[in-house]
Amino acid sequence: MKNKILLYSCLPLTLMSVNAQKTASKPNIVFILVDDMGWKDLDCYGNTFNETPHIDSLSNSGIRFSQAYSAAPISSPTRASILTGKHPATLKLTNFIGGNRIDPNSTILPAISKQYLESKETTLAEVMKENGYVTGMVGKWHLGYGDSVAPWGQGFDYTRMIVKKELDYYNYSIAIDTYENEFIDHGTNYLTDKLTEYGVNFIQKNSEKPFFLYLAYSAPHVMIVPKAEKNSKYLLKYEYNKNSKAGAGNPYYAAMIESLDDGVGKIIQSIRDASILENTIIVFASDNGGLGTDELGPTPTSNSPLRKWKGHLYEGGIRVPTIISWKSHIDAGITSDYYFSSIDYLPTLCELASIKELPYSVSGKSIVPVLLNPQKTTFKQDTLFWHYPHFSNQGGRPSAAIRYGDYKLVENFETNKYELYNLKNDIAEKHNIAEKQKAKSIELYNMLTAWKEKNKVEMPIKIAKLAKKQN
Repeated sequence: MKNKILLYSCLPLTLMSVNAQKTASKPNIVFILVDDMGWKDLDCYGNTFNETPHIDSLSNSGIRFSQAYSAAPISSPTRASILTGKHPATLKLTNFIGGNRIDPNSTILPAISKQYLESKETTLAEVMKENGYVTGMVGKWHLGYGDSVAPWGQGFDYTRMIVKKELDYYNYSIAIDTYENEFIDHGTNYLTDKLTEYGVNFIQKNSEKPFFLYLAYSAPHVMIVPKAEKNSKYLLKYEYNKNSKAGAGNPYYAAMIESLDDGVGKIIQSIRDASILENTIIVFASDNGGLGTDELGPTPTSNSPLRKWKGHLYEGGIRVPTIISWKSHIDAGITSDYYFSSIDYLPTLCELASIKELPYSVSGKSIVPVLLNPQKTTFKQDTLFWHYPHFSNQGGRPSAAIRYGDYKLVENFETNKYELYNLKNDIAEKHNIAEKQKAKSIELYNMLTAWKEKNKVEMPIKIAKLAKKQN
């Protein structure tokens, strides 16, 4: 034993040098997740009303995806998919935590959905932590609130989790690493700004170590509560544009998005100030499509030309703005039409961090070839599946969907009918071609059915069968 100790004591500088090289080779990861942002809510996606210069700059420095998808049309399942690399249906977590809406006029009841991400699941934070990363979670968790399933029980070292009134941007509380230590706001700190402050704090504290920051903003989710000083500009823009061909957006929603953009700008600046921009991967994405109907106030946004919005398996509910940037590693100013799902983030980020061991039964597929060689890659896009056996608060019905190449099939669980669309020719999903292309419809329907059976997904309950059992 003494000989070993003596041997190591003779080589401290060598070991320190090796460790320093290993640390330097690990890229930092900042994952910025926004809530209910529509596919066309950003200037870089063609919005002429909202002002998002910092996010647009991020887009110009990396890849902007035109066909990125959330794994679900609502919040909790998508968040679970990002952190586990698994499909919500395999996690048995297919609805938002607390959601259990029913329709008394329907022939079915919604499927059972778990009310938390089980602690037995291995999260991206746990994988990163095991590989030398400091991990931080700031903002909206929405995956369960017992200690074992809270972020501090799921692999995060630094936690600033919204726990009360996450829809009220001026009256809320944030748990600091534990429920016993709580920051409570009473109308002083705008929630988006507070989350940015915590994110910057984490980066500043850990800039000399490899870190993973999961920054989950609650904006621009309703309620629509903007900062007062940002309102007048958008109200004037609304008045000027309301009769124009381009039309006008929701001025209060636009003000909320500008505050969010300010926050992204400060996060990027803190990375730049720490001189670690070239060693930091930045992901920006939304948890589901934008809200295109009245809910807790006037309609926030429009996903046009996409069909529908949050809570639906049509494109407006699941196609989301997504940007990935890594200076000097990912080509700048690229627009990619490769499609992928939020289940693909875990394997992708692990590969970029040179982590070879993934958690058991990960559903996702790494898209690293698309990121590092977008012009020449022969990356084969995966078949995507969605399973949402619930009634959404936004009018969505229990359904499932599959995307295979340019074709997408949507199955309605109430009617047992399906629709087929060619997204290349019909991004708005206006023309159901199921009858015209029966062979393709049957092919996709069989693929979707096989996937559901293989994964033993939870299905809606037929009310007639339920009544029979009770008798």
